[in-house]
Amino acid sequence: MIPLGLLEPLEDLLRGILDALHSIGLPWAWSIVGLTLLVRMLLVPLTVKQIHSMQNMQRHAPQMKELQKKYKGDRQKLNEELMKFYKENNINPAASCLPLLAQIPVFIGLFYTLRTFSKDPPSGDLSWLHFLPSVADKAIDHWSGFVLITVYVVSQLASTYFMSGTMQQSQRVIMMVLPVAFIPFILNFPAGLVLYWMTTNLWTVGQGLITRRLIPKTPVATASPKRSSRTPPQDGAGAEEETKPTPPTQPAQPRRVKRKKKARR
Repeated sequence: MIPLGLLEPLEDLLRGILDALHSIGLPWAWSIVGLTLLVRMLLVPLTVKQIHSMQNMQRHAPQMKELQKKYKGDRQKLNEELMKFYKENNINPAASCLPLLAQIPVFIGLFYTLRTFSKDPPSGDLSWLHFLPSVADKAIDHWSGFVLITVYVVSQLASTYFMSGTMQQSQRVIMMVLPVAFIPFILNFPAGLVLYWMTTNLWTVGQGLITRRLIPKTPVATASPKRSSRTPPQDGAGAEEETKPTPPTQPAQPRRVKRKKKARR
């Protein structure tokens, strides 16, 4: 649990950014969207590491599956072998979680910032084209909150689809169920907080689409078989030459020597 005293500077920073965005003419809801985009742009270096880590995991996925099959009954041995495998192949499985972990303090800080909005509302209209009555109100207090929650769930499922390529099937199912299981808790969140999380999910979906379109698929690493003197060559030409049957050799015919006829006397 993060001590609340450590969040005060973060709350002041978030409140200052929201005030600055609102001062240039943005409604409070759009100010939260702008804050979300600023946070995600600052997290681009971690996102790049996340993408590289996922590509590296996908490249070595067949080898990791072989280890899982080999040590299926020994969980401790499996973890030890996976750690060795990660170290040998320079894989950091925690890198895929860095952007999410970096957003947790911002999420909590924005939660308490929006609580101060409800106690001490800032100057100006809190409405956003009469869609959100207030970014500080609970999502359950207005019908627009249910629209935000619906978009949140759909965007969360889509972002999980793009970011769970290296997960096991059971882990992927859990990640798909969690957004629906969180709905009872999200109903009591401030609408602005749901808007923040919905926007960051949409960013993740767009990032996944761009990544799949621009970045080529990584080749899957396969263990090369050990060659010996009896192993046939792998190139096509050599294989064709060996597969062609050699014609049987004809036995050499004995050479006939013609004898000269003796002249008659």
